[in-house]
Amino acid sequence: MTISPLNNKKAIAVLVLACLLVMNYQIIATRLDNNFFGIFFSLILFVTASRQTTLKMSYPLLAVILGLEFISYRLHTKTLHFQALSLFICLLYYSFTRKFSFIAFICLFLFSSIFDQLFNYLTVEIKQGLCYSVFVTLKNFIPISKIEGVNFFIDNTKVTVDSACMGLSMFKTGLLTGAFLLTLEERKQQKHFTIIQILLFCCLLVVLNIISNYFRIITLILFNCTEENMLHHTIGIICFVFYQVIPMLLLIRFFKPKREKIINNLFYPKVLPIIITGGILFITSLEIKNEQNHNLLENLNPKYKAQKGSWVNNEVYKIATPEKLIYIKTPIHKPLICWTGNGYKIIESKIVTQNNEQIWFVKMEKNNIEYYSQWWYECGNKKYTSLVEVLLIKLFYNKPVRLINETSRT
Repeated sequence: MTISPLNNKKAIAVLVLACLLVMNYQIIATRLDNNFFGIFFSLILFVTASRQTTLKMSYPLLAVILGLEFISYRLHTKTLHFQALSLFICLLYYSFTRKFSFIAFICLFLFSSIFDQLFNYLTVEIKQGLCYSVFVTLKNFIPISKIEGVNFFIDNTKVTVDSACMGLSMFKTGLLTGAFLLTLEERKQQKHFTIIQILLFCCLLVVLNIISNYFRIITLILFNCTEENMLHHTIGIICFVFYQVIPMLLLIRFFKPKREKIINNLFYPKVLPIIITGGILFITSLEIKNEQNHNLLENLNPKYKAQKGSWVNNEVYKIATPEKLIYIKTPIHKPLICWTGNGYKIIESKIVTQNNEQIWFVKMEKNNIEYYSQWWYECGNKKYTSLVEVLLIKLFYNKPVRLINETSRT
């Protein structure tokens, strides 16, 4: 009995993957949440729904993984490293079968931390934009005197739109439903959608999600049901069905899948992309295990009296004074996410100018007590308001970057 060279290559590839998974078991264990199971089922979908393609995907996948690993290596971003491991599985499967599923590939990013972070960093702005659109729509029909961020003042009563109306869960559910419909339609017609058709359909789903949340907020305000209860969730489900699912079922009829021509010639898996990707993942796996020194207190302004503070963890330093509460953090800890996670309601968030420098100003509320906060990113004693800008500085110049947040009741 002889073993073919192709089987040898498959065995080596599986062994390399197993070694990488064992090396990164701690990172995988910390990702055991809903997103992990979403990625797991996306990988299953990738294997079961993939079709043969003439498109050469090895080097595009290599380029994406290389980008993720470069950021992971420089910034020790474990979530991106986990995403790179997931894409490596796709690369291995494609290399030995020449099969690829763009629908499952998009789902992998849908459940990734990249999508979550992007949505979380935009969530307050999205929510306030939707609320303002609702205010413009309803001010001529009901007695809304004014709006402050997510607070509507109706007949001298303040109505606050809660965090559930930001729509992250419904957004993912909508895109997953769209992915299921596309896959079902491909199986039904025994044909496949092109990547352009898939991306266009996803863009339409994003628009439908915005429309759904817009009408959801309008309905909640009209029914005076902004607190979470059975009616609140029922309205959310009804809006999801009427403004996302039903339009999806109608729109998919206009997308005609095509039968792709497959050249059934003998092929050999490209080993070079696998070797390069495996080596990059191995090097990054070793580097990411090292403890990173964030230098949060390096050259800190003496006015903060850092000696009176204490470490919450290795990424957060806390200084409590009678006048204000000061946090010095790594850039990834955006205050808006921390506050909403601790029950604060964001009333207003905007960029203001202070001492000829731009910073973020936030007005928030908890237990009927208002708090005022200002925060900014700091690098080399210069203030920034853009996370992307400071991360690029840290990525390419390796300069220490910190986030400073000052909060008080006045």
